[in-house]
Amino acid sequence: MSRKTLARTLPELIQSFLGHRLPTQQQASAHTLASYRDTIRLLLLFVEKETGRPPSQQELADWDAPHILKFLDHLEQQRGCQARTRNTRLAALRTFMRYAAQQEPTALALAHRVLTIPMKRFDRPLLTFLTPQEVEAILAATDATTESGRRDHLLLNLLYHTGARVSEMLAVQRQDLRWSPLALVQLHGKGRKQRAIPLPKTLLPELKTHLAQLPDAPTSLLFCNRLGQDLTRSGVQKRLRQTVQRAARQCPSLNGRAISPHTFRHACAMHLLQAKVDITLIALFLGHESPCTTHHYIELDLQMKKQCLEKLPSLKTRPRCFKPSEPLMEFLRHL
Repeated sequence: MSRKTLARTLPELIQSFLGHRLPTQQQASAHTLASYRDTIRLLLLFVEKETGRPPSQQELADWDAPHILKFLDHLEQQRGCQARTRNTRLAALRTFMRYAAQQEPTALALAHRVLTIPMKRFDRPLLTFLTPQEVEAILAATDATTESGRRDHLLLNLLYHTGARVSEMLAVQRQDLRWSPLALVQLHGKGRKQRAIPLPKTLLPELKTHLAQLPDAPTSLLFCNRLGQDLTRSGVQKRLRQTVQRAARQCPSLNGRAISPHTFRHACAMHLLQAKVDITLIALFLGHESPCTTHHYIELDLQMKKQCLEKLPSLKTRPRCFKPSEPLMEFLRHL
């Protein structure tokens, strides 16, 4: 494709894609928009190093399949991204290339070559979760003498009892809380799905004490940092890591564990499953798109697997006597 055949430049395509296509035509969420923005920004900076052209002077031809493949390798080798992150970046670029091809038919061949780049397969490790004793140890390790520590205690407590994603909980505003006829919190999840989760009565006094320290505006966030700014996921992760280190002194099973805020969501799901709650209800509670996603939690519980094994009828067979194989056939088998 010639570099001078496009009616719309690459910067114009990017601006219309991020400024109009995603937020207006597709009504993409702020998180989705931020993910696409970050992917494009990283690629612009990478191509600048490769070609010497600043972002405002780059052309769609600079985003050909070889450069995209180099960029994906750069993400894994230099930035240390996992295959899952690589695939997320590639999915965003595929979406942009499909849009570019619609806007500029002369870019169809270039876009097609990018669209044929395959997703990378990766191992799916078992999900990690916390036992009730480990959850209690972490909550007990928060510093009740400081405002930040009390905030952390409430946040982690809510993550466990609601099974919310940390992004959902950090987006909760004062107006998302309901007190009658049943205390609940409204969560805004992935895919614009909303769900209402009842709150346990034991949490209400702590929650009301925390709300008394916040502004009265309905849109004020439930959780902020010490400067009154939005609390970020990285900020929550940092505070949790410090809390887990303190908790490990009293609960040795936490030593060396990679525990994230999402681990509390896994713990919530597992404890509901172990309490014999129907898996369909757990999927609705967690906001899963399908109960198939919830099935992954069944793989975690060895006790449940042991109970299944005990129900398997034992076979009344006797082992066969060993008979050595014929020497020539044994030679051929090992050749």
